[in-house]
Amino acid sequence: MFMNTLKLGLQTGVRTLKVSDIIVKNMSSAALKYETLEVSNPSPFVYHVVLNRPKKMNAMNNKMWLEIGSCFETLGESPDCRTIVLSANGKIFCSGIDLMDMMEWGPKLAEMEDISQKCKFLRKSIGIYQNCISALEKCPKPVIAAVHSACIGGAVDLILAADIRYCTKDAFFQVKEVDMGLAADVGTLQRLPKVIGSESLTRELCYTARKLPAGEAFQRGLVSKVYEDKDRLIKEAVDIATAIAKKSPVAVQGTKVSLVYARDHSVEEGLNQIKQWNSAMLQSEDLMKAAMGAMSKDEDITFSKL
Repeated sequence: MFMNTLKLGLQTGVRTLKVSDIIVKNMSSAALKYETLEVSNPSPFVYHVVLNRPKKMNAMNNKMWLEIGSCFETLGESPDCRTIVLSANGKIFCSGIDLMDMMEWGPKLAEMEDISQKCKFLRKSIGIYQNCISALEKCPKPVIAAVHSACIGGAVDLILAADIRYCTKDAFFQVKEVDMGLAADVGTLQRLPKVIGSESLTRELCYTARKLPAGEAFQRGLVSKVYEDKDRLIKEAVDIATAIAKKSPVAVQGTKVSLVYARDHSVEEGLNQIKQWNSAMLQSEDLMKAAMGAMSKDEDITFSKL
């Protein structure tokens, strides 16, 4: 079954890893220590990732980009993690990319003689940042983004790669890149129209850089719940994550993989993908455990770690 799962990953377009990388048996505290993130384990199988540069308004510097990618890849591989809550310390959720980091690109580009070298450098840098954001989407564990106050620029890219988005009533969202003289390049232009289902609103937000307040974000489907304050927001996000973590990880992770795949493929292709996936996963003991639990009304079921 293990090898079948590896093969299915190749057939369905799901990211596969080397066998040595598949399982992180026991996440050490060192594996989850970061300079720009705080990671905790508030309830069984639930991890809470917190952006932690409050004095810099959680601006996304190069270190934070890389740590976000590393953190979600690590949690995605760990059988001790089933759901993840993403929030932030400080007065605002995130002010977007750290402009000081961007300024450092200038001298590096100036040292390059030919435009082809500059293009190569920028293409590689953008690709790294794209992969760090996509780590949330590629992570097979559901990610719940809990946004308070401002969510600007790169922060919008970040939450769009999450599965579920909640916010406080004072939150706002802003695709800020046009005001900085560039087009958003790490996911907003690709994911936002699919999340809110409106090309017109997407283009308005991306062309004007206007703020989208919490109420309108809820109406348009960018977030699914709005809370009075940050404390209530975090509590509810962790509660939802805990409820999901009690479900079969085989079922939940298979559902996420299929939803992500189906978004960019035809119905027929999506049906074929889940058919191939479940031909392996229906052999899991979780199916029988869930059925027995439903019949006995037992909610305390020990599912397989995945």
